[in-house]
Amino acid sequence: MAVTLKDVAERAKVSRSAVSRTFTDGASVSEKMRRKVEKAAQELGYSPNALASSLTTGRTKLIGLVSNNFHNPIFLEVFDRFTRRLQDKGLRPLLVNLSDETDPENSVRMLRQYSVDGVVVASSTLPTGFAKAFRDAGVPVVHSFGRASSSPQVHVVGIDNVESGRMAAQTLVARGYTEVAFMGGPQNATSTQDRFEGFCAEMAKHPDLKHSHSFADAYSFEAGRKEMLRLLEHKPAQAYFCGDDVLSLGALSAIKDRGLKVPEDIGIIGLNDMEMARWESNSLTTIHQPIEQIVNSSIELVVAMLDEPDRYPEARIFPCRVVERSTLRPLPSS
Repeated sequence: MAVTLKDVAERAKVSRSAVSRTFTDGASVSEKMRRKVEKAAQELGYSPNALASSLTTGRTKLIGLVSNNFHNPIFLEVFDRFTRRLQDKGLRPLLVNLSDETDPENSVRMLRQYSVDGVVVASSTLPTGFAKAFRDAGVPVVHSFGRASSSPQVHVVGIDNVESGRMAAQTLVARGYTEVAFMGGPQNATSTQDRFEGFCAEMAKHPDLKHSHSFADAYSFEAGRKEMLRLLEHKPAQAYFCGDDVLSLGALSAIKDRGLKVPEDIGIIGLNDMEMARWESNSLTTIHQPIEQIVNSSIELVVAMLDEPDRYPEARIFPCRVVERSTLRPLPSS
């Protein structure tokens, strides 16, 4: 039989309410009483029932962690960091797959059924209105990897994707490429739109250089491979900013299958610096996105909102940097 709260009370020779207060965050209990109860609980092997505790406190400690792109391996790292950090804070992640979901009201309704204390929307492709639907429903929310804004409607933590597009274009220009291209993810994704905007803005400063663009169907290896195979049927550009590491790896696969070499024939730069980009077989030159800082900052905001749900929305935007590897020609010697 499972050890109950009553068993602990009898072993410690205290009331059941004293045991309940001991295992309820913020409840008033003396240090002597706490030690007495915890000793009895340890002897009996008792663990407090989280669901029963939520009835007392009005908090489930559940944090909805929602995303819409499980095809991109970068989110394995994202979810690993989120779940471990939330658990370190005594919170419980509820992972929700929003793939193909377009109506935020459905997601709000589902997560409210679970009585989550807060929500993290972990997506670089969903519009800001998706996260805002949670805020409008009174659910504390943070949009991680969301669209940068000087006046956000919800808490946003991520990078400036427009700036990352500029950075990629600057990197290609600095290496002497005269024909470059942007190969982005889905055209309706906010991250694709912003990275494309930054790329074009930088290339507009170099009217003597040729640049073109195209879009893959998804942020996935297969979509990147498919789009690059299509591009290779015609005269390809000298170098591509693929807008995402997983697209870049798909593009590298297509290029090699056609008997071409990287970077000798075609150069590639990605974005994210995911683990597979660092593998020796890929050695992808990319733009590093500070995932650990984004995750930690997102959780910091979620925890703060549990006590201050009306906290004024802020944007926390972290800088990126280029990571030099082997898929672009080297910088020309001065």
